[in-house]
Amino acid sequence: MRRSHVSAAVTTAAVLLVATVSGTTWTSTASPSAASSAGRTATTSYVVLAKEGSSATALAKRLEAAGGKVSSVNSAIGLVSVSSSDAAFKGRASKVAGAEGVATDRTIGYAPTRRPQAVEQENLRSTKARNAKVAQRPKAGKKPKKSTSDPLDSQLWGMRMIGADKAHQYTLGNKKVRVGVIDTGVQADHPDIHPNFDYKLSRNFVTDIPEIDGPCESAGCKDPVGEDDGGHGTHVAGTIGAALNGLGVTGVAPKVDLVEVRAGQDSGYFFLQPVVDAITYSADAGIDVVNMSFYVDPWLYNCAGGAPEDTPEQAAEQGVIISAMNRALSYAHHRNVTLVAATGNNNEDLANPRVDTSSPDYGAEPHDRTIDNAKCLDLPVEGRYVIGVNALGPSGKKSDFSNYTTDLRSGEVEVSAPGGWFRDGFGTPTFRTNQNMILSTVPLVSVQETGEVDADGNITELGEESGVQKVCQAKPAPGTAACGYYAFYQGTSMASPHAAGVAALAVGAHGRSSRHGGFGLSPVIVRALLLGTATDHACPAGGVQSYLDEGRDASYTAKCVGTKYYNGFYGHGIVNALRVVR
Repeated sequence: MRRSHVSAAVTTAAVLLVATVSGTTWTSTASPSAASSAGRTATTSYVVLAKEGSSATALAKRLEAAGGKVSSVNSAIGLVSVSSSDAAFKGRASKVAGAEGVATDRTIGYAPTRRPQAVEQENLRSTKARNAKVAQRPKAGKKPKKSTSDPLDSQLWGMRMIGADKAHQYTLGNKKVRVGVIDTGVQADHPDIHPNFDYKLSRNFVTDIPEIDGPCESAGCKDPVGEDDGGHGTHVAGTIGAALNGLGVTGVAPKVDLVEVRAGQDSGYFFLQPVVDAITYSADAGIDVVNMSFYVDPWLYNCAGGAPEDTPEQAAEQGVIISAMNRALSYAHHRNVTLVAATGNNNEDLANPRVDTSSPDYGAEPHDRTIDNAKCLDLPVEGRYVIGVNALGPSGKKSDFSNYTTDLRSGEVEVSAPGGWFRDGFGTPTFRTNQNMILSTVPLVSVQETGEVDADGNITELGEESGVQKVCQAKPAPGTAACGYYAFYQGTSMASPHAAGVAALAVGAHGRSSRHGGFGLSPVIVRALLLGTATDHACPAGGVQSYLDEGRDASYTAKCVGTKYYNGFYGHGIVNALRVVR
């Protein structure tokens, strides 16, 4: 759950951590606790982007000579994090040889809302009788029978929509295929996650910041791999690759290798350095597919030259974000990483964006911004080589919150997938019920924080009303929790991992081993398979989708342009797991 935003500058400490894979080095610093930083001189962190072709290591040395304290270097794309308590340092840093741009270090991404909006949350409390369900503990000594489904799979309408249940009769995926979950973390001891979790390759590029994340749970504010206090990443991971093990739910690719590549704070923010580190690490670690269910902050749209209302400094910061993100995405693409991302939950025509009233949402007060689609990007989905995924409800309609496009030349919406829609099913008993959303794995700590599960691990009345479910093992496997928890979320964040899972199945079914011992498939081919096998879906009759019946105002009414083969709601169609593997 995203906590309150703060406007104070982020401080850094001198604890240096280093990770190296295939010659690329990332370094990061641990943030001090609120207590230890009290009374210290305010220190501001900056990110400095090296000019193309120049050495990030050499730039880092020059920045230190200019009075900065280097805390992180990404040599793959040339990004350096540096801090200083001298207000004049930023000006000096911009003039250092080899520097292309300097930005005040602030959060640049946000994991989309995992629950319905407040008005819908109130209505959830009237659906208790229909939604409460807790799976029973299996009897001791009895092993589940081998099957192509798990106990809660009957609630996974999304898997049936994309043909994943039928695809599992042919293949459950390939363990050689690695899927990176760039998110708030992944709870590795969840019984449905543990069988597929890759401890060796997983990394956490984030240091908790007490001012926005709350008290640190680990020494140095650095959570160990395999923890997810936010919950968002674990839900995403379960949709991609929850194991077929007789417990809970089955993911799209239940035998895939799940790699935590954490770039998000507990509070839902994604800082620039962790994000690009996560992307470039994925490339160097041999990850085949990455899922990016977040969008770029503090600017809803990053504009080349800034929006007309932005200051020159704000415009420069957006330039650094655009360049750094596109460098990282290009780096990953050219190293055989298929990039999949959510289109966003702003119920907006990406070709004709509304005035942005929410940015910057961290570090300064937001102001109205006029967005020119020709020079403004919704990142990462509008970045280089990224496959954008739209969200659908059980009826197949575009979810009311999901973005779309009226410019088919842009390629902003390439495919669609189940993302959930609480308000779907108008005129039927399913209208405004939890089962219209996406059920997947969640960490115990996240549902305890929301009050849906109590301190003893029991589902509360609120949890029953919101559809939280619990599955326990008679004999927990080593390294796993006794019980796993499951919850309903909705968002394009939930659609993207369905597509990422199908991409993983494509790599597993059609990939090739290399003479160097690796296994994979070009992202160009994966994209072609994903788009070419998608189920065609036409625009709604008349080309306009209204959500007035569902209780939304006219601002949600969306225009769909294009043919049944390619349009602004569904892209090239709904991803199809069965067709991909066959």
